[in-house]
Amino acid sequence: MTGEQLSARVIEAVRAAAAEPDAPQPLHEPVFEGREIAYLTECIETGWVSSVGKFVDRFEQELAAFTGTRRAVAVANGTVALHACLRLAGVEPGDEVLVPTLTFVGTVNPIAYAGAIPHFVDSEEATLGVDPDKLAAYLETTLAEDGPRNRNTGRRVRALVVMHTYGHPARLHELAEVCDRFGLVLIEDAAESLGSYYRGTHTGNTGRLAALSFNGNKTVTTGGGGAILTNDEALGALAKHLTTTAKQPHRWAFNHDMVGYNYRMPNINAALGCAQLEQLPGFLEAKRALAARYLETFREVPGARVFTEPPECRSNYWLNVLLLDPAHEARRDAVLEATNAAGVTTRPAWTLMHRLPMFASAPRMDLCTAEIIERRLINLPSGVGTARGRSRPTSSQGR
Repeated sequence: MTGEQLSARVIEAVRAAAAEPDAPQPLHEPVFEGREIAYLTECIETGWVSSVGKFVDRFEQELAAFTGTRRAVAVANGTVALHACLRLAGVEPGDEVLVPTLTFVGTVNPIAYAGAIPHFVDSEEATLGVDPDKLAAYLETTLAEDGPRNRNTGRRVRALVVMHTYGHPARLHELAEVCDRFGLVLIEDAAESLGSYYRGTHTGNTGRLAALSFNGNKTVTTGGGGAILTNDEALGALAKHLTTTAKQPHRWAFNHDMVGYNYRMPNINAALGCAQLEQLPGFLEAKRALAARYLETFREVPGARVFTEPPECRSNYWLNVLLLDPAHEARRDAVLEATNAAGVTTRPAWTLMHRLPMFASAPRMDLCTAEIIERRLINLPSGVGTARGRSRPTSSQGR
């Protein structure tokens, strides 16, 4: 099969799965069909548009309830959420942090913000996340016997950041066991996995801390925003304090007891998030239905397969993944060119982090599986609009 033939079959399969086959198919656009306008109007009319207000409190409470965590702290975006997680986990300048090379740069930049060094680890094809078995074997030969320290660099290895790739949960129980065994703090980058579950538990509950993102392309959006999740009440209180400039409560005085960050989510963004959370169950249902349709429409496309949720997981299918067979990986760019030219927005995996110039000298294990995945992966249109159309009337419109 030529690249042109494969591209035509991919375009045909995407359009067959879409609710509006003849319309342009964006990768993932936001859907506003609920009370967004009403809540935003309330913020404007009352003047509560900045970093405090009832919608911030409500958004945090509803996030905690939905994810099953004890505490959620709303912040400005997912990147600062992860930076705060690293600080709260005790990561200090000069430490190393284990992190997958198959991830978005927003997972790794916060490590540099903390003055630490990323230490890149491999992924597995079964989950697209960190491979716990390969990691454990690697750490056996890499960490010193007197504690979690890299015997080659002499630096302390403080934490493992696990990213749930495209919304599919990594093998969290096995990864937690690896962290316990080697004295590491487990942090979850759950930016893409709101609405995803591992063994019946929402992502973000296994690590000591987790970060969420509500960027415009996420399952629910606050425009720009993120959150910190934790089941440690004291750590949650500290997270709120750290991200609100470490200001001590007082009616008028400005006293601060540590170096903090102005990472707060504005009330107007949280208002948008509250309206989006009300629609989240319907969003997830639509996205899973689209994933099921892709499984059917791509069944007869030779040389490619749709990635399905890992065992013991229920995924949100934030972005659907098409994996080309090894014999067809050289045709990936031809497929990307043809689909995008036809109005079917696709994209490749992120450039692997160890290939970026600012991280090229960072320590790493063998990364062969991530490199194989990168060569074969294509993201398909995955938004709610692709799943159910963009003109869908709802009973909530006009409220």
